Amino acid sequence: MLFRDGEIAVTPAVQAVRNANIDYWLHHYDHDASNESYGLEAAMKLAVAVERVCKTLVVTMDENYLAVGVIPVASLLSMKRIAKAAGAKKAAMAMPRDVERSTGYVLGGVSPLGQRRRLKTLIDTSVGQHATVFVSGGRRGLEIELRPDDLQALTAGALAQICQ
Repeated sequence: MLFRDGEIAVTPAVQAVRNANIDYWLHHYDHDASNESYGLEAAMKLAVAVERVCKTLVVTMDENYLAVGVIPVASLLSMKRIAKAAGAKKAAMAMPRDVERSTGYVLGGVSPLGQRRRLKTLIDTSVGQHATVFVSGGRRGLEIELRPDDLQALTAGALAQICQ
């Protein structure tokens, strides 16, 4: 299903794209609570190629700060590559409570947009190969479709090869 702002509860991610005055589309699907592969579920239920649906992964850099990696849902994040791209020595997946506290979103609904604290964001270069991509709208079952250059601008993200 495709929705415009007035038909759903507005999340901070939706508010961020609305405030940016860019073209975007909201997509909603019924999330299956037993499914923990959130991005793959979104691609399947929205009938979108997995290369166009992105997941937002929060990592701890050098054990002292958090950063975000945005990659296609079927890809794996390379800790070495994201650390190097961020200018850190090492990276590790952040603890769930740290992710939720810093972003303001629950796991499975973490958006790279409208986070409580803006984190350094790295976007895999493969994301730019598509006319539009999908990112979490800030809750499970809600996706925002937008152009990759708008995603990069809204997150102040750097492009880097961060997938394995």
